[in-house]
Formats: sequence, C-alpha cells, structure tokens
Amino acid sequence: MKKLLALLLAAVMVLALVACTNSGDDTTEPSGTGTPSTPDATNPDPSTPDGTDPQPTDPVATYVPSGNQLVANLTYGEDGDYISLYEKYGETATIADVWEDENGLAWATFEDVDYELGMDFLSMAMVYNTTELGSFANEDEVYAEWWKYYITRWNYLMPEVPLYSNEYYDVYNAQIGGVVEHPTNPFWSPASALIEWTSSKPDNDIIIGSSTDLSGKFRFATFGGNSPGSSDLEVQNLTHELGTVVSTKEGSYVNNETVVKSIDYVDNADGSGTFTITLHEDLKFSDGSAVTAKNYLYYVMVFSSPVATEAAGKNHESAMSIQGYDAYSLYDGTNDGVDGASKVLSGLRLLGDYQFSVTIADDFLPYFYDNTYAGFSATYKDLWLGEFDIKDDGNGVYIEDGFYAKDGDSYVMAAHIKESAWNTDTTYPYSGPYMVTSYDKADKSAVLEINPYYKGNYEGAKPSIAKIVYKKIVQDTQLDDFVAGGLDVLANVTGGDQTNEAIKLADESDGKYVYTHYSRAGYGKLGFRCDYGPTQFTEVRRAIAYCMDRATFAKDFTGGYGGVVDGPYYTGSWMYKAATAQGMLVNAYDTSVDQAIALLEEGGWIYNADGTEYAGTGVRYKKIPAEYASENDINYKSIDGAYYTTEVNGDYYMPLCLNWFSTVENEFSDMLVTGFAQADNIVAAGFVVYQNTGDFYPMLDEFYQQAVYGYYAGTPMYNCFNYATGFNSALYDYAWYMTVDPGMYDNYSQYYLKDTADIYLINNNNN
Repeated sequence: MKKLLALLLAAVMVLALVACTNSGDDTTEPSGTGTPSTPDATNPDPSTPDGTDPQPTDPVATYVPSGNQLVANLTYGEDGDYISLYEKYGETATIADVWEDENGLAWATFEDVDYELGMDFLSMAMVYNTTELGSFANEDEVYAEWWKYYITRWNYLMPEVPLYSNEYYDVYNAQIGGVVEHPTNPFWSPASALIEWTSSKPDNDIIIGSSTDLSGKFRFATFGGNSPGSSDLEVQNLTHELGTVVSTKEGSYVNNETVVKSIDYVDNADGSGTFTITLHEDLKFSDGSAVTAKNYLYYVMVFSSPVATEAAGKNHESAMSIQGYDAYSLYDGTNDGVDGASKVLSGLRLLGDYQFSVTIADDFLPYFYDNTYAGFSATYKDLWLGEFDIKDDGNGVYIEDGFYAKDGDSYVMAAHIKESAWNTDTTYPYSGPYMVTSYDKADKSAVLEINPYYKGNYEGAKPSIAKIVYKKIVQDTQLDDFVAGGLDVLANVTGGDQTNEAIKLADESDGKYVYTHYSRAGYGKLGFRCDYGPTQFTEVRRAIAYCMDRATFAKDFTGGYGGVVDGPYYTGSWMYKAATAQGMLVNAYDTSVDQAIALLEEGGWIYNADGTEYAGTGVRYKKIPAEYASENDINYKSIDGAYYTTEVNGDYYMPLCLNWFSTVENEFSDMLVTGFAQADNIVAAGFVVYQNTGDFYPMLDEFYQQAVYGYYAGTPMYNCFNYATGFNSALYDYAWYMTVDPGMYDNYSQYYLKDTADIYLINNNNN
C-alpha cells in the first residue's frame, strides 16, 4: 500500500496544535456543567416502583457499529478478515471511476459493486492517483477533484467541529525593524520571517510571546507523538535546518540552492525513482564542524530502527518510502539475512563526502508532491547515534552493529535517543540560524542565540538579531506585558476584545508599536477522540455541530475579525479555489436542534439507562449489542461516575455523556462553557457535558491516550477537546492519517477515526 514519507511530514507537514493555556491542575473537579437537567437523568435504580424489572424497548433498526467496533475482533491483511478499500482497489483507481451521490459524497464501481469512498481512500488517492487525467486538463485539476471529495466526506463525518477561522494580528515593538517589508503570512510565521528583521534594542534581542507551552522537546518536536506543540516546532525550525528541499514564503517547495549544488532525478526500470543530491562543501554546524552527506542520513536511519521505536514509544518510520525499508525495519542487530531482514537500507546510498542518493520505492510513485522526497535536513551524528556511525560498502547505508547492543531486553542506545530528544542546551551543535542556549522548565521560557556559522536560508538571508527569548504568556495579561516591555512580539493575536485592544494600542502609540495581519490558515475547534465513547458515532458528532451556533460563536470570539469554515481548509489556498470552481458544496450545519434530535434518533439514541424508551427529557442512551461492545464501551462513564454504561439483559446502554478536557485561562474555553457545555440545544437534544480543565500538554496526552509528555495515567476518560489546528503548509497530504490499518493507526491516526466506508470485509466481499 502506498504511504506517505514520514520524514517530510515530521519536518514540514505537521498540524500545529495551538491553545491559549497557562499552568493549572489537570485534576480539577468538574465545573458543574454536567448537572442533570431533570432528576431522572442519572442512572436509576434498576427496579421500578412496583418492584418489577423494567422492560427494554425493542430496537427500531439493525445496529450499525462504528468503524472501530466493526473491526475490533477482526484480523487485518489479505489473509485475514479485512483490508482497506484503497488497498483492494485504490492503486488502480482513477478520477474517471468516481461519481457522486445527491449529497456530493464520492462513490466508485469496482467489479460491478458500488462502493462509497471513505476518508482513507480519498486521502490516499488525492496524492497518489493524479496522473490519469480523465476529462481534466492537468494534475492540479485532478488533485482538486479528489480534494473536493475528501473535504465533502470530512464535512459529512465531522471528526471535529470548526468554530472560528480568524484574522491573525501580529503586534510588534517598533524597535523590531523590517516587519512591514518582510511580513508574516499563513505560510511564513514570525519564526521564519525574523531572519530578515532587525532589532535596535540595546541587547540586539527580540522577546516573543508564546501562548502554547514550550515542553523542551526542541530536537524533534514530534518525538513519540503524532503532532507537536506549535512553540516547540518553532524552536525546532529555528535551530534545525539546512534542508535540501524547503518551503518558501509563498507556501511552495523548492530546492534549497544555498545547501545543494544540484538535485537530479531519474526513473528506474522497476518503477522506482532515484534522486541524487549533491551538497555545497561549505556547510557548518553551530560549533564550526563540517556538515557532510552523512549528516543528512542519520535521522532517517535511526528513526526507522527498532532502537528508536523503543525510545519514542512509537515507530516514526522515517524511511518508509525508501526502497529496501521493509527489510531494514526488520533488522534487530542480530538477524541480517534472516526472514527478509537486512541491516542495509538499500535505497539510501552514500556516494561521497558531499553526495548521497535516495531511491523511492515504486509503491510510492507517482506522487503529487514528488519533489519533496528529496527533502532531508542535517543532524549532528552524536545526537542520535552517540559513538556509532553509518557506512556504505556499496550496497546501501547501514549503522554500525554496536548501535543495536542490548542490556537484557532493552536496546542500550534507546536511553541515549530519548535523552537527546529532550536536550535543551548546546551539548550537540545545531544546523539552523539559531541555537538554544538555555531553557527554563519552570516558567516555560527559552533563550536562543545566533548561530555564527549559518550560511543562510533558501534566499541566502542570514539573521542579524543576536538573541531570541521565547516566554510563556497569558491572554488576559499579554498586552500589559507588551506595554511594560516584557515582550516585543505578540504573534497570532485573536479574539474580538484582544484584537481591538491591540489595534487601538498600536494606532495610538505614535509609532511605538506596529502590526501586520492576515487571514488564518486554520481554525479553533472542538475536537473529538473518534473511537471513544459517544463521539465514535458519526450521528453524535454531527448532532453536536447542529446544536452549536457556530456563526454566532465565531462572530463573538473574533469580534468580527473572522468567520467560520466547514472543513479542514484555508480559503486562500489554490486547491480550495479550484475545488469550489469544480462544484464543491459542503453542509454549513445551520443551528437546528430538531436536526440534531433526528440524527440521534436515527442513530439509536432512543433509550433510557434501563433500556426503556426515551421519554424526551434527560440524557439519551444507545443500545450496544454485546458482540460489539468493547472494554472501553462497557466501562465508559462521566468524570464523576454519575453516568455510566449499564448492562441490561446482556446488552449495554451507553449514556450520551461527553467528557470535555479544556485548557485553562483561555477565552476560547470560557466561551465554550455557554456555547457548548451548557447550551440549551445540547441539553434539549439529550446530551450532558462534563468539563475538566488543565494545561495544554496534559490535554494532548489525554487525546493521544498515551504518556507522550508524561501525564497520561493509563485510563481513557475524555473524548472532547478544544484547541486549534493549522493548514500552513503547501503540502496538503493526509495519507496515513485516516488509516484503518491497525499497524499504523496508533502512530498516525489524525482523529482516531476508522471510516466504515474504508473497511473491505474479505469474506463478505463488500465494505
């Protein structure tokens, strides 16, 4: 099956998670937003007043399991019970095979059977099935058509609810020069733009306010997780660079001529393709040591090995698209040549001190963004490999055997890799325009100083500001801090009151402060864990969208400086404009509690806790037959335990209870209390919402249901979260992120959603 290049995603295609947070206890008691609307809304005593057992209501329709429930006890693979529809038919599908129904949802006919196309199929086809043009003029139009179907399906499934897409205002101390001539935009954040700015402050410094906590994971911001915190990623991008292929201010990808002499490409007879990258010979790390071809291969080799998998708690699969990866990934230090394992990554070649090549496997070609396969960045050897090194004896690159040494069942080097991932000083030199010289874990601040050996970005620009200070800010006091001189840059100011105050401050400052602004490529959202509790069911997520007044929420939150979108897109992007021209229509989910109730009833939320018919007030329950009920379904309960899944006659009844983890000291969270948790429509539809608050990284751990940042205790609890997401990369590629393959699901799933349309049941010969 075709898959996406994980290295590139980790470097440039990460979805930035943004939240206005501050320190707080993530074990706060419920806020009271889940108070039952009627006395009988909580789970009743299982007997009726006359002492007889209540009789469950008969189901009105055949039970439709969620995608996760459907395959919970099935085996994936061609020799198992199911595979993805894309794996079955997708690699030969063309845009000419697709037709749409009256709702704009995509279908295709394979072997005389009609199949609805799901999120995995569409996300894969969008980037891998664009060369057959059909009636379209070029590959861009084909991509836009697949993209249209992807967005329409996303809009139907509503894996998260977009709530506002706003104007971003970046406000500056006028002692920071060049911000008007070299402004920020959705593809060019302050961390990228400041390379062309100046500082006339006495210390030649710049203080940047960060509303998202810095965690200290600067060397590899996505280490162990699916998405990084945006501030960690900014520090990584400022300190880790010399990329061979990089993004531009305009959001495209180009060969970085500051770094490479040439990148040459050839098609091979076996369907693979080879890029040969020749480097300039004057590149240096921040300690003055030379950057050679080897430095571009360390990350890829290490993070495709079982040693790094143990260190990170997940397989980052960085070489997944490279020929020979499958064999290389099986090598454990002892089994070279056994059962297909190989210590050598054959598709990666070290051709000289300043030249290397990468051969992309035929399964990954053609690819819409194929030039990005030549995208590599430089890392220092000792950071990931310690005393060991890589070699190429003519058959491909390999790591010296000592790297795989074990102490009992554990790889010795795994501890080194984990420690390196959290390194926050100059123990190892940096390759970017700046280097981290200090990090204060207590106040979430970091100091970066200029790298004197940095050669320049893709345009040859070098930084002149000597020092960058990242410090944690709180929304309520950020402007006061700014006026007091505690900040030089307030990036991404949003919200009506905050924006109005910032604009007024600059306009009345006699030139002391300036600002720039642009439309945001992203949105604030109510996100869901789409495999846990009620939010695993499409009708629940759609009903929540209908219950909320998104247009009013967006207006109130942005103060008129923004609006609302209906899917994961930036209206300024070329693909949005093309897809709209090609007829894309999406549901705006205009507020309607009646629509919400109709969806819930159709989805089977028609019961009380004891299995009797729902009478129209209180909390709804859904019957889950025993054969589909997972352990999480059976144990699902509200934060305080007042609502829980009941067992009646061997089946299970799940409450329409939502456990919401919100971030602290956050205007967005505050507005969601009335706009979501306590909204009249939410109560009228039969929901109950419990709120808990905490810091940003504990929230991410609860979303991942993993201790990526060390906070998750091991028991699932939450299925609703509020933060933000961005589409500030020109590479719009979600292949992998919608997978139904359990081998990739935990590592890459974007919403923890398994679309039933993507599940091809082998024995039933249908999906």
